[in-house]
Amino acid sequence: MLSVSQITSQIKNILESKYRFVSIQGEISNLRVPFSGHSYFTLKDKNAQIRGVLFKGNVRYLEQPLQDGQQVICRGRLSVYEPRGEYQIIVDTVDHHGSGVLQAQFEALKASLSAEGLFAAEIKKQIPPFPSSITVISSATGAAIHDFLKICSNRATSATISVYPVAVQGEKAASEIANAIERVNREVKSDLIVLCRGGGSLEDLWAFNEELVARAIYNSAIPIVTGIGHETDHTIADFCADLRSPTPTGAAEAIIPDTAALISVISNQVRSMSRALYTKLNFSAERLRQQKRALKGYLGKVDHAALRVDAVTERLHYSLEQYFNQQANRISQFYLRLQNQAPLAKIKMKEQHLNHLRENLKRRMVDILKQQEEHLAGTAALLNSVSPLSTLARGYSIVQLESGSRGGKVVTDSAQVREGDEVNVRLHKGRLLCVVQSRVNNDKEDTD
Repeated sequence: MLSVSQITSQIKNILESKYRFVSIQGEISNLRVPFSGHSYFTLKDKNAQIRGVLFKGNVRYLEQPLQDGQQVICRGRLSVYEPRGEYQIIVDTVDHHGSGVLQAQFEALKASLSAEGLFAAEIKKQIPPFPSSITVISSATGAAIHDFLKICSNRATSATISVYPVAVQGEKAASEIANAIERVNREVKSDLIVLCRGGGSLEDLWAFNEELVARAIYNSAIPIVTGIGHETDHTIADFCADLRSPTPTGAAEAIIPDTAALISVISNQVRSMSRALYTKLNFSAERLRQQKRALKGYLGKVDHAALRVDAVTERLHYSLEQYFNQQANRISQFYLRLQNQAPLAKIKMKEQHLNHLRENLKRRMVDILKQQEEHLAGTAALLNSVSPLSTLARGYSIVQLESGSRGGKVVTDSAQVREGDEVNVRLHKGRLLCVVQSRVNNDKEDTD
């Protein structure tokens, strides 16, 4: 049995872990901005509504002030306000324009390129079943490249994998991606190009919807596979690519053969063929025995045939043994060759990845230090402005009961004390221990 607090806490953990980033479109209503500066409102459509809060620190990033009746897209995370048992969206950014314009641009470009034949199935290049060299064009630090390389490592591929780092979001991302595709075609001997990027909003994936990238994919002589976003995301690059995978992980699984699975399939086929042959031989032998009993007058012929069957059976056994030994040797050689080749490819791949991580770490450390210095300065100024000590310095004081069961309680109303009570008056510098001689309520002396 769970208490209300326990079940609410469990719901909060489930909701916040599953919906770490959401985009919700709706109309703002019941907007409130109290003294704290935070914005509280309801985001609704004709069938449902959800509470939203935009904290004061993010208000300054708005393109325009929030107003009731606005149609917006709020991006943030879902949370549960436990005291009331209500779920709400903690808003990070507000888009006042929405994705309608971008969606229209997407559909227009899609229709135009489709009419030109850039998406035609007959121009798609065949994906090599066992690529020996793969070039991945992606962000060197994103989760997408890590997911892709993890699948490659798990499948022990002998292919050489090179990472070509580019920006996958922002104004320069499209040109960097297009230039990378052209440069790999011109300078790198690669069997396959993979475009990778993790999930995001339409705006986040927009670099892969640019015409510049679409034409670079179309003009590529090297087959291109895309693994962009989530399963529900579709970009112009996906339509142009020779193979579209729903995710970066899916792209790796589609182009990297599973060595262990191949060996297992071959072994199963060998065993299946062996069982089929032995079954057929046993069936033939049994039929021969039945015919031998039925044709008693032809025992000599049957015996001769039996000898021939035995001879053929021995030759077949020998041939099968030779064949199985040859196949086992080929499998062993193939497995050893994979083992000998895979570590070198892994080392080279890890070395490239480590170099990218080292450079990114240096840049990131400098950026983080600068951001933390600015944040610390701002936080210090904000703390100083709301510090109780600043209030005391302006001549105010804090009165607390000195003893008894109510000792330490802050006095905000004269009705909280009685005559003779000891109170502690805290000043900007020092304290005063005082005794209440009389009380005054509503500007009149209390005679109680």
